[in-house]
Amino acid sequence: MAKAPKARNGTPNGDYLAFEDNIAGIDRQISELQRLSSIKGIDYTTEVRRLEREKVAELKKSYSNLSAWQTVQVARHPKRPLLEDYINLMVQDFRQLHGDRRFGDDRAITAGLGRIKREKVLIVGQNKGRSTREKITCNFGCPNPEGYRKAILKMKFAEKFGLPIVTFIDTPGAYPGVGAEERGQAQAIAENLFEMSRLAVPVINICIGEGGSGGALAIGVGDRMAMLEFAYFSVISPEGCAAILWRDGSQAPEAAEALKLTSKDLLKLKLIDAVIPEPVGGAHRNIHDTVYSVEDYIVRTLRELRRFKIETLLQKRYERLRSMGSDTASIITRKTKVAQKRIKEAVAAIPEKPQPAKV
Repeated sequence: MAKAPKARNGTPNGDYLAFEDNIAGIDRQISELQRLSSIKGIDYTTEVRRLEREKVAELKKSYSNLSAWQTVQVARHPKRPLLEDYINLMVQDFRQLHGDRRFGDDRAITAGLGRIKREKVLIVGQNKGRSTREKITCNFGCPNPEGYRKAILKMKFAEKFGLPIVTFIDTPGAYPGVGAEERGQAQAIAENLFEMSRLAVPVINICIGEGGSGGALAIGVGDRMAMLEFAYFSVISPEGCAAILWRDGSQAPEAAEALKLTSKDLLKLKLIDAVIPEPVGGAHRNIHDTVYSVEDYIVRTLRELRRFKIETLLQKRYERLRSMGSDTASIITRKTKVAQKRIKEAVAAIPEKPQPAKV
């Protein structure tokens, strides 16, 4: 099939990713048959249905074995559902809360009260914006310190009234500007980590897209951490990692594999608690089903967490955070010991240099 032309955003026609050429070709065939049907009055229903079945089969095949870099591309898809979509489709009676009482109201962080089914909750999430104007206003989802201070202020408000907290993580990272550093970006993130670890209410964290470094972790401490199937969570972006290690951004696919940033990898390493499945072809192809899956996970998890007394909940949260990465550390330790053993064997196998004869 002929390849679809790529748009400036790196996705063919703005809808298809680089690995979706076959899917784009099928969609073009369907569109052409529908156009001919309207012009000539010929019924192409059978052919269209056959092509739609082919498309579903191709989507299942493509998305069943994505590489880490392809997963990053899906997480960044321009049509992927954002925080606003989840609030509009899932949260009832949403009332937004503003400001950090220190500097301003960062639009990259949205916080507000609402109901998910029968559960009254506080929603806190990162907002990327959909249009160009919204993206600029929201710093492309990169919060300033006042955003994080707003988040923890509202979380403490929810704690005061016994309301559970649900956070939605979707950010490339905290905003790295000079002004953000001057206003205490690192301190704001650190304070959030500390305060969230001891909030006396259930806290659920869900990564719905990008989970970049401390910018994501600043609202990612809680009792349960879940990720959408094709989201990613990492200490650094693949491009940033490639620029540091190889001094070459084109090595991003290799960096993505090394970072183990996909939901499957993180679940295997026990760094997250659950993976929320996405519809065939990713969340951007069926926003409503994605939102329903997230809503179902939140309701089930809140019911589970409500069974614990607050003291027990805090103790379990502490134990969870303390044990995080323990399996990873043991794997690294084992590999290090094996490497050290091989180095010793290799050194022992090197023949000794003959000593010069004494005169």
